[in-house]
Amino acid sequence: MSRATEEQDRDPELSALLTRISACRICRDNPAGGPERALPHEPRPVCVASSRAPILIAGQAPGTKVHASGRPFTDASGNRLRDWLGVNEAQFYDPDLFAIVPMGFCFPGQDAKGGDLPPRKECAPAWREQVMAQMPQLKLILAIGQYAQAWHLGSLRQKSLTETVRSWRSILYANDTPTPVMPLPHPSWRNSGWIRKNPWFETDLLPELKRRVSMLLER
Repeated sequence: MSRATEEQDRDPELSALLTRISACRICRDNPAGGPERALPHEPRPVCVASSRAPILIAGQAPGTKVHASGRPFTDASGNRLRDWLGVNEAQFYDPDLFAIVPMGFCFPGQDAKGGDLPPRKECAPAWREQVMAQMPQLKLILAIGQYAQAWHLGSLRQKSLTETVRSWRSILYANDTPTPVMPLPHPSWRNSGWIRKNPWFETDLLPELKRRVSMLLER
């Protein structure tokens, strides 16, 4: 029996929600800002919600490779993220361990310079609260990038991504978040320069991230 079928059997309400998400075409048919802002390609929502996983990876939006594969983080960014977490592919894609729910479920397209556009504005208002309500078991949320941090951190978010990630300790132990949140930069290789400029990320944050992930996965 596949993991997807197991999820349907164990949690029919979440399964029904994921079926509706899979069929979503808001960004193509009813885009924010009018028809001229419609998604220029066929949507392919990518969302791995889970009623069992202790850890949520809240990313930005699928890139070109994920749009093609239909599986989150099937690219170099995924390799780096798994290294940050200290897990292998089997663990990463196990819905008993990780939920992977980006801020935008569909590839948003690219700008004139070849960079990915921001997550679509239609997605989070339509779906995110519904998905989060189906995952009350979460013990840790990894907010990757400024869009996930804006939604999950609220007033705890700082003026810049660097300041937000640098404040990871105070954010992690904040009393006004129902589930602990750890802010992270995007694992894109385009951020290698940022990592070099901020050595505390590898020396201080990543060891604590690996420790917490290991502890939660051993339960």
